Amino acid sequence: MNLPVRVLIVDDHPVVRDGLRALLGSTTDFEVVGEAAGGLAAIREARTHRPDVVIMDVHLPDLDGVEATRRLRRVVPESAVLVLSMLEDDDTVFAAMRAGACGYLVKGASQGDIEHAIQAVAAGGAFLGPQVARRILGLLTDPRRDEPPFPELTPREFEVLDLIATGLSNPQIATRLYISGKTVSNHVSNIFAKLQLPDRATAIVRAREAGLGHG
Repeated sequence: MNLPVRVLIVDDHPVVRDGLRALLGSTTDFEVVGEAAGGLAAIREARTHRPDVVIMDVHLPDLDGVEATRRLRRVVPESAVLVLSMLEDDDTVFAAMRAGACGYLVKGASQGDIEHAIQAVAAGGAFLGPQVARRILGLLTDPRRDEPPFPELTPREFEVLDLIATGLSNPQIATRLYISGKTVSNHVSNIFAKLQLPDRATAIVRAREAGLGHG
């Protein structure tokens, strides 16, 4: 007999948590091992219970679901994150997936989709709800889409530029990326040199014109 998938539910609305607990409790395939109403509590609960899957909302008090996902994936890498959110805009979806989420569902998804998604990410796969999958497919097949901006940058430099575009300072970027301030300064210098940028203000304008800075 297969062991049930151990699930941690993270949502700031008790009604949502109760609904998910009842849904998952209706089958022996799942076991709810904990709940959390905020991002920081989610990380603490994940450390304690080591769930197979964390169902994560995006809008959370104290720490949003995207940042909570990023931190959780660092401290409990064996726990897969499935985002369940009211939001289905491109920026939110891509931010969550970049942070390490393995799946994304929009609230209101059917019980079958939720169960399938949990099983999929618990097994090491990925799952996108129908609405999200259609949006991503449309983006990928849009002939108007060009190559990603700034191909001369390394992935880390691109990430730093994206955070610069959001208005973060070097110390804040260092904290967000878990790297030293000196490393951030080196990345910033490389970005300015490669893109021939005279100052930070110009970097922000250039990056935002290219669509960065929405995270």
